[in-house]
Amino acid sequence: MSMTDEPLYPIAVLIDELKNDDIQLRLNSIRRLSTIARALGEERTRKELIPFLSENNDDDDEVLLAMAEELGVFIPYVGGVEHAYVLLPPLETLSTVEETCVREKAVESLCRVGSQMKESDLVEHFVPLVKRLAAGEWFTARVSACGVFHIAYPSAPDTVKTELRSIYTQLCQDDMPMVRRAAATNLGKFAATIESAHLKTDVMSMFDDLTQDDQDSVRLLAVEGCAALGKLLEPQDCVAHILPVIVNFSQDKSWRVRYMVANQLYELCEAVGPEPTRTELVPAYVRLLRDNEAEVRIAAAGKVTKFCRILNPELSIQHILPCVKELSTDSSQHVRSALASVIMGMAPVLGKDATIEHLLPIFLSLLKDEFPDVRLNIISKLDQVNQVIGIDLLSQSLLPAIVELAEDRHWRVRLAIIEYIPLLASQLGVGFFDDKLGALCMQWLQDKVHSIREAAANNVKRLAEEFGPEWAMQHIVPQVLEMINNPHYLYRMTILRAVSLLAPVMGSEITCSKLLPVVMTAAKDRVPNIKFNVAKVLQSLIPIVDQSVVEKTIRPGLVELSEDPDVDVRFFANQALQSIDNVMMSS
Repeated sequence: MSMTDEPLYPIAVLIDELKNDDIQLRLNSIRRLSTIARALGEERTRKELIPFLSENNDDDDEVLLAMAEELGVFIPYVGGVEHAYVLLPPLETLSTVEETCVREKAVESLCRVGSQMKESDLVEHFVPLVKRLAAGEWFTARVSACGVFHIAYPSAPDTVKTELRSIYTQLCQDDMPMVRRAAATNLGKFAATIESAHLKTDVMSMFDDLTQDDQDSVRLLAVEGCAALGKLLEPQDCVAHILPVIVNFSQDKSWRVRYMVANQLYELCEAVGPEPTRTELVPAYVRLLRDNEAEVRIAAAGKVTKFCRILNPELSIQHILPCVKELSTDSSQHVRSALASVIMGMAPVLGKDATIEHLLPIFLSLLKDEFPDVRLNIISKLDQVNQVIGIDLLSQSLLPAIVELAEDRHWRVRLAIIEYIPLLASQLGVGFFDDKLGALCMQWLQDKVHSIREAAANNVKRLAEEFGPEWAMQHIVPQVLEMINNPHYLYRMTILRAVSLLAPVMGSEITCSKLLPVVMTAAKDRVPNIKFNVAKVLQSLIPIVDQSVVEKTIRPGLVELSEDPDVDVRFFANQALQSIDNVMMSS
């Protein structure tokens, strides 16, 4: 091929590949568009590649999606911002296709390109595109139009702005629910670009249309608009226009709309301010907490702490607490779980006396819930309560329940308690821990479930770190080492694991005098799994103990293991010996 034909080559190949029956080939060539554009140069990309892509009506959504994505970052390849408008025709075509994800990606790319375009180009090219899409015969174009108004509006002249607002109003009243949904979704973005003089008039009339829509899918999207619009309006306008809508929505006949209100309530409260929240929204929230749909109660229960923070403690105790008590015995386990995940945060809000009087009984009932997740959610947030009521009360009221959970038949509950023990220990102090929880920690090392034994070994290490080596020497090490004689090899393996974790915390002296002899004895075990774990533990002890101990005790033990009949034992023993040699060489 001669040099003169060279630049034609990429576009010819691209055209061939884009017409190929193999979708993978078509996809690959779309993903290589930037390379092809570089080869063609900016001018030919504008004149040949982009028109070709505008005409290429591939029927495969995956190819179209890739194209919509590529075109969004294509400005540098067409000659920069002044030529960005050439990318609009192919993206306009893509934003009218049937497949939703292609349209969404095309709208995203249109917004990306539009936000970089010069103002004059926006007026000349982008605004007409918005109008064409909004007047599209097929609903897909009108849906896409809703997503690009906020880019076109700011730079349009006043007359065009008025036109764009009236077009959006029409979209809010479109015959197709899909279009009204898109209008509701994008209203907040569009409203943010509109001058405040028109917010109260035009935007509020659009908003009113959407809030009274007969389709619940449109109304629930309007709920999201409440919070967005509330932030744009003055507080008094917000109370006049947004608050009545929220109160109505909280009693909507569709549970999905009520769910949306419950989910967004905190943002809505922020929009209307503290005073209207106390007078108007507390009754609405109480209704949602007592809703007959479990999903709505779940969403409302999950916001209970955030909501109480806005109110004063008296109001919370008077209005919200009775509902919380009801929810703690709700028939749906998911409602109780949602409540348990946030209720601990109410303690700092209500203060010590109210927590002791009202919340502690609720914590206890949730701690004894038959559903594991509910119990877990309470345990994992105990420290918030401890800060409020102090350790003595906490230990008297909640400890019996914790001990009960430590022996729970669900292993995940036991696991959660173990992971929580070091935190409890640091909060409750040494004396308390020795009395109540010490025996439990030893019991877990012999649990039937491996994950529990593994966690128990870790727990022993974290306790030694918390209370120091002297305490561990008295209260942990003797009991742990006794268990090395357990008849079942799996339990003996857990003890080896605990030893390897304890050694770095206990230091060289105790490791040599107490831990190492136990490991060396285990090297004579009859089970190969124990022996190769011994080799691993010995390897982990090399950096902790003195060089002399390594040579006198550890090396001979490993040499013996390296001649074991079992292949795995030999492998790990040789690995550990190699590790000793490396340490020797480096020192």
